[in-house]
Amino acid sequence: MSLRDVSPIFVCILFFGHLSFGQIDSTLLKRRPVDTLQQTLNMDAPYNRPFLDVGKLPVSLGGYMEVNWQRLGTDGVSEGHQFQARRLTLFVASTISRRLKFLTEVEFEEGGREVAIEFASLDLEFHPLLNLRGGIILNPIGAFNQNHDGPKWEFTDRPISATQLLPATWSTPGFGLYGKYHSEAWMFGYEAYVTGGFDDSIIDNPENRTFLPASKENAERFEEGNTLFTGKIALRNNAIGEVGLSYMGGTYNTFEADGIVLDEKRRLNVFAIDFNTTLPRLNTFITGEWTFIDVDVPDTFTQQFGDKQHGGFMDIVQPILKKKIFGWEKAVVNLALRLEYVDWNVGSFDETGGNIAQDIWNIMPAISFRPTPQTVIRLNYRHSEERDLLGNPPAVTGGFIFGLSTYF
Repeated sequence: MSLRDVSPIFVCILFFGHLSFGQIDSTLLKRRPVDTLQQTLNMDAPYNRPFLDVGKLPVSLGGYMEVNWQRLGTDGVSEGHQFQARRLTLFVASTISRRLKFLTEVEFEEGGREVAIEFASLDLEFHPLLNLRGGIILNPIGAFNQNHDGPKWEFTDRPISATQLLPATWSTPGFGLYGKYHSEAWMFGYEAYVTGGFDDSIIDNPENRTFLPASKENAERFEEGNTLFTGKIALRNNAIGEVGLSYMGGTYNTFEADGIVLDEKRRLNVFAIDFNTTLPRLNTFITGEWTFIDVDVPDTFTQQFGDKQHGGFMDIVQPILKKKIFGWEKAVVNLALRLEYVDWNVGSFDETGGNIAQDIWNIMPAISFRPTPQTVIRLNYRHSEERDLLGNPPAVTGGFIFGLSTYF
């Protein structure tokens, strides 16, 4: 673990240690719940979280955790029972002064083996339609990358298209503008950022395919590298729902070193559309996103490195019981279903004209229990089929996953 990884842990230990040994009066602790009445868009997700205010302390605290058990098997072969401490995430927010806000999100994954600053930005609010953000930014591609908190979802796993096609959660240092406008039932929002970008690893990685998530392993993107533009516009109607269109693109390869030209500039372009709505009367919640990726792959690479990819997911969540359960006044039981598909190599073989497979589809039914809106206990069943490049009979994976996730 590097010094950069240790520093957030050290800061958190000092901060929470100070709170403990200071013997704070519990009456000073005030829970600030999520504002469900305020009109929000997906872009508001980083700030629209439950926080704990401590007296007149200038910061608010929050976080969430996820832990799971699973037993999965692929083609009849199972690794047995697996207990997973997926992640523990801490939030610290501060209103520095009027129209100056700071928020950071530090995530500990796999029991603390991986530590990352997911988000750390200073927001300067000039006008509702014109605000400046700088820091480590969650790039607004699709909906999930910004809205990734575990307690918000009825599923133990993040969508395949968000983690195996897109590199969620994908955060990079940079600057940009954002704004919102609402009038009666309508709301409009936009974001536009210039940040650090991807690198050669998207076509030079252990997966041996075009694979954007490989760039997450490169910590150098927080200090130097290529430039990436990410932009999104979103429109919401209270009766219909929200739709978002987003784009992310830039040069990804090392085209020059010490003034020597090594290659032409090669770009990647990512387009995404996302949508969410709640059906009236039934209160059925539907959300999803679909992504298209185009990568300028060198001609010297084999056809297993696709220059076009696409995929997405759709979640359907249906409340079936809302009542007092085990003393929780507003407990909810949900039935849910996730459908998802990813094709890492869209196209045909040059020699035969046959389809290049290299894809996966997954169906995941679920049942969840929410004693409060901030806590979820969930049982999922996964069935997925993944084909190789040649379209051979798919590897079939199936099994149960049980887990819980909660804000605190």
